Amino acid sequence: MRKKFFSLFLILLLAAASAQTAYATSSSDLRRQRQEMENQRRSAQGALDSLNEDIDSLAGEKADIDEQISALTSEIAEIMASISLMEDEIAETEVRIEQAQKDYDAAKAKEEAQYVAMKKRIQYLYEKGQDSYLRIFLEAKSWGDMLNKAEYVQQIYSYDRKMLEDYAATVQEVADLKDALEEEKSELEAAQYELEEEKTVLQGALDEQKELAADYEVQLARAQQEAAVYKAKIKQQNAQIQQLAAAEDAKRKEEEAKRREEEEQRRKEQSAGQGGGSGGSSGGGSKTVPPKIGSGSGSDIAAYACQFVGNPYVPGGTSLTNGADCSGFTQAVYKIYGYNLPRNSSAQRTAGREVSYEEAQPGDLICYAGHVAIYLGNGRIVHASSVRTGIKYGNATYKTILSVRRIVN
Repeated sequence: MRKKFFSLFLILLLAAASAQTAYATSSSDLRRQRQEMENQRRSAQGALDSLNEDIDSLAGEKADIDEQISALTSEIAEIMASISLMEDEIAETEVRIEQAQKDYDAAKAKEEAQYVAMKKRIQYLYEKGQDSYLRIFLEAKSWGDMLNKAEYVQQIYSYDRKMLEDYAATVQEVADLKDALEEEKSELEAAQYELEEEKTVLQGALDEQKELAADYEVQLARAQQEAAVYKAKIKQQNAQIQQLAAAEDAKRKEEEAKRREEEEQRRKEQSAGQGGGSGGSSGGGSKTVPPKIGSGSGSDIAAYACQFVGNPYVPGGTSLTNGADCSGFTQAVYKIYGYNLPRNSSAQRTAGREVSYEEAQPGDLICYAGHVAIYLGNGRIVHASSVRTGIKYGNATYKTILSVRRIVN
């Protein structure tokens, strides 16, 4: 396009140079110059029209790029908001983990204190030996009193055992809670990583679009500048054509008057018996001519994905055996069956066609914020979850579903 602008600009300069010639001395010469100037103006007008079409095309393309920039900016803003929410969730989870650790330590301390107290009571009873038990029974005043004393000793043992069991259960419960929180934190960190990757990809695309937009700005400015030059030159050519037309008209009238004068003189000479003179003739001017993807069922894909459960989660990875992140896992599985998915989870959220969760079938993609999984049916999924848990099974509704994508029709 730049070469085209440059060529048109040279043609215009040449046309301008040729338009600076002095006016001819006859009406036919003036008519020929006017026609040549009109041809030059038509050429300049054609070039200006073509340039205006290019300007409209550039403006349209730039408008498309501006829309893409706006869309990418909105996506990045959405991802940044999601990342911020992830960071808040991670911070809250860390606080809950810290509290769970304190609860665990407190429960463990109570368990140990009760254990020590029980040991002391048992040691005391056993140090007294069988004489102590015998004395308890001999001092009994009746069978009922004896049974009450025996029951009392048994209650001491039962109480200690129950207290130890309760404390042990509390310790295990708190330990399980802490482990669950640790897993939740790991999954949040994995989702945050995925979102950061999506942001990087989108930022790269945004930078490219901004460079294109800047290039279009330069081309538009150049085209508009050259269009202004064409308009000025056409205006100048119109003025020159008007001047030529006025000069041609004046010259024609002058030549007509001279011809009548010469004819009158010739008639006078003929009537006086003198030789006739020759009359003038006018020449004619020349007429100007106007210019003229894949195979395999969703169930097959879901079944194939399950054989990699237990393999590691690797940020940025795409290997089903050596490790993959969530979108790398889904991309690698579908690629085996000839389906090419985008690389990150945000882009995969636009792949295929959307269906409702109620319509979900094995092999569909279940998309979350910063995460993606493969649906197995019956509310179950298989996904590369986190560094802590690797590729595993899970419940499809374990967090908010943003979209369900049908890749295999």
